Amino acid sequence: MSNIPFAATTPISVSRVGLKARDVGALGAFYRDVVGLQELRRDGGTITLGAGSRALLDIESDKAATPDDPRSAGLFHTAFLLPTRADLGRWIKHAIDRRIPVDGASDHRVSEALYLTDPEGNGIEIYADRPHTSWKWNGSQVEMATEQLDIGSIVAEVPAGDAGWQGAPEDSIVGHVHLRVGDPAVAAEWWNKEFGFDTVAKYGAAAVFLSSGGYHHHIGANSWQSPRAGRRDPSRTGLAWVEMRSATADKTDSREDPWGTVIRTIPGQPG
Repeated sequence: MSNIPFAATTPISVSRVGLKARDVGALGAFYRDVVGLQELRRDGGTITLGAGSRALLDIESDKAATPDDPRSAGLFHTAFLLPTRADLGRWIKHAIDRRIPVDGASDHRVSEALYLTDPEGNGIEIYADRPHTSWKWNGSQVEMATEQLDIGSIVAEVPAGDAGWQGAPEDSIVGHVHLRVGDPAVAAEWWNKEFGFDTVAKYGAAAVFLSSGGYHHHIGANSWQSPRAGRRDPSRTGLAWVEMRSATADKTDSREDPWGTVIRTIPGQPG
């Protein structure tokens, strides 16, 4: 029986993310050892990683790239969505056993999440969703918050005698991508127009959350570190592109958001 998360069953969802790295080998090892992705293939200077046969992350080598600037437009985090709460508990135990540094942990009501940073400064979220039938909506707006995470309760989901963390389970996906932008209102307008996304939540004027098909968000956009940022410098490390899967697309295409972030679209059915 498929355990594919609800986020992937909507008309449009995130397919995978591309990163540009100065040390592609070290970064690939981090996503294998810490996040639990499997290396699927190598093609020249690019490593593709994923879960099962599903590609989720491409890391492209560029040894001449300059380090990412967190005050510029780019990647806030790539959010890897695990199929079940018990899977998140297994990852937490893995992080404790391996003494993996974690930047934060939050209960967002719709989901439970932990945050970390890779060796080249790219943000990562590891999370599990609560059942989408339990999310609370006020009209078109979903209720989200940032509250204390109950680590013990999540770890208690792991059965006694369980084999523990064996890497990202087969049905793990990139549930959402959170972007740094210069103006979240402009970002919302672009995603509304270009992808037909719904604006489902706002954190004041500094962050907006957008989705397809009633998900809590496939795309987040904030200006917490990057107010009034201009176009992204393509010679820097960090985000290379975001790839979306669309059930209505009839061909692969590529476009840029107002900050020069490359957004690819590939045809494909949900799931």
